[in-house]
This record gives sequence, structure tokens and C-alpha cells, in this order.
Amino acid sequence: MSRPLAELAIVFFKLGATSFGGPAAHIALMEDEVVRRQKWLDHDEFLDLLGATNLIPGPNSTEMALHIGRVRCGWKGLIVAGVASIAPAFACVLALSYVYVRYGTRPEISLVLDGVKPVMLAIVLQALVRLGRVALTRPRAWVFGMVAFGLALAFSGQDVWILLGAGIVSLLAECLTGSRPRDLPRLSLLALGAPAAVGVVAGPVTSGGLFLIFFKIGATLFGSGYVLLSFLRTDLVLRLGWLSEGQLLDAVAVGQVTPGPLFTSATFVGYLLAGFPGAVAATVGIFLPAFLLVALSGPLVERLRRSSDARAFLDGVNASAVALMAVVTLELFQAAAADRIRLLVFVASTATLLLTKINSAWLILAGGLIGLVRSVA
Repeated sequence: MSRPLAELAIVFFKLGATSFGGPAAHIALMEDEVVRRQKWLDHDEFLDLLGATNLIPGPNSTEMALHIGRVRCGWKGLIVAGVASIAPAFACVLALSYVYVRYGTRPEISLVLDGVKPVMLAIVLQALVRLGRVALTRPRAWVFGMVAFGLALAFSGQDVWILLGAGIVSLLAECLTGSRPRDLPRLSLLALGAPAAVGVVAGPVTSGGLFLIFFKIGATLFGSGYVLLSFLRTDLVLRLGWLSEGQLLDAVAVGQVTPGPLFTSATFVGYLLAGFPGAVAATVGIFLPAFLLVALSGPLVERLRRSSDARAFLDGVNASAVALMAVVTLELFQAAAADRIRLLVFVASTATLLLTKINSAWLILAGGLIGLVRSVA
């Protein structure tokens, strides 16, 4: 391996092992490392890449690592930076998955996890509020959000079509109000084939089925990583019945307390359903679209970032993503706050997250301790 590639691997493995707190925190750490310390990019170049990541689906922090690797060392750098940034989280989640599968059915462990679930619901609610403040800034966005909310309640399991439909309608609305679409981001339209391809997955759990489901998610998920909840619930809880509501929240909790992107919840789900092969299939499936889309969109970064059509498409998608998160939050409330103590934990966690800047990992730890006390009592 050449020296630049080795440097990329070391830097992004370190970032992958220490990046807690969500994509905004991850990207801030990247900016400090690659702009201020390594001086691989200047600030304007970094912002250009950040703008491009917002115009394609997938985990933003991982896509930033891929873009930086591509700029630094071409396609080899893209692969090295991406794998190095994901590897620490994959290893951590895999270890926790093994512990969960082996000991998770013990009564005391179940009660500890019950203490974590209301905290996770509060974290999702906080993410919903933050994303809503960014996505719902125009009357048109509120209309898209309310329509998407109603459609999601009436037609469960249609999340992808709701998101893509909102993006296309938003683009058409922009055209009708005076903007002429010339630069529609065709890369986003590649995702139209993913829902149809995954629709054939049914029956017993297989590694191939897991790969297809998570590939679809990685190819179509815009907005906060917590929108992942809606996608997982639609396919794995409602349509296929492979997961329970409680296991879904456990998966997101594991992704939250480990470093790296929340998308590594896929590793947990894959291991839970099909062991190590399932963990690998789900992880590769959810991250592979990011590698492909960054490789394809990299040469078009400046054009995508300045495209009014891309912004219009994304406005509709983001507003609908907020609506889908709201629906999932409502539907998971019953499972996460089923008794008075868990309801109290949820309310206290929500207030703490909205009124302070506490790291959510501490609240997850506190929820687990409350569950442990209940198991002893």
C-alpha cells in the first residue's frame, strides 16, 4: 500500500473508532482532521463535498469519508477511506450482537433493554425535531410533510414511494412556479428500481434477502439516519415479520452507543436474523450504494451542489422523511413506554435532550441502569 493510502487508512480508522454523537459530530471531526490538521483540503473544498453528500441518499458521514478518499487518492482512496471508517463500528456492533443473541433472553438483560427503549424513543424524537427545523422552513414543505404523514398512516409499507414521489412532485412544483428543470439528479432516479427489486423478497430469512433489503435502504434513504427506523419497520417488522418492535429499538440502540454511523444497526439486524453471514450481507448491502453513488457523482460535485433541480427534489424528500419519522415515533411509543416507569423515563429523557447538550450515550447508560435496578427489585 502506498504512503498516501496508508495515511488515509490510519486517519479514517481512527475517526471511525472515535466518532460518536451522530453525523454532524462525525463531520466536524473530519473537518478538524483533514482540513486543519492534515491540510488535504481547504475549507471551501470541504464544503463543496459536504453539499454533494446531501444530494444523494445514504449515510452522510460515510459519504464524506468516501469523497475525501476519492479526492486524495482516486478510486483506491475511496475504497480505503470507506472501509477504514466503517470497520471499527462493524467490529463493535458485531461483538454486541453476539452478546445480545447469547444473553439477551435472560430476564435481567431483557429488563435492562426495556430501560433503554424509552431513551431511544426520546432520541428519535429529538432527531425528528432537529430535522423538522431544517426541512420544514417553507409552506410547501409543510404541505408535503402533512400529505406524506397521511399517506404513511393510510398505506403502511410504502415509505420509499412516498419519499420519491414527494421529491418528483416538489421538482415539478418548482418548474411550474418558474424554474426550468435542466439538471435533475439522475443518480437519485436510480433508486426507483430498488423498491421493485426488493419486492420479491419474502419467506424465510436468507443472506441474499437481507442484502437486497439493505441495499434498497442504502439507495433510497435521505435525511437523518433515524429515518432508518421507518424503513426497517416497514420491511422487517410489518411486511416480513422477521423482527419485533422491541428488537427494532434494540438494533437502533446498539447503533447509537457504538462509534460510526447509525447505519451499522444493519450489522446487528443481520447477525440477529442470520448470524455472521447475515451481518456481512446486511452491512455490505446498506453501505454499497454509498460507494457506488459517490464514485458516480464525484466528478459532478460542483454541478450537483449548484443545481436548483437537485435542491427542489431534496426539499420534497426531506419534508416527507420528517413525516415518516413522526409516524414511526407514534407507532413505537406503545412498545417503548408501556408502563409508568418507562413513560417517566421517556419524558425525562426527552426533556433532557431538548433542554441540554448532553451526549445521548449517557442517557442510554442511565436507561440501562434503571432497567437493571428494576431487574434486581
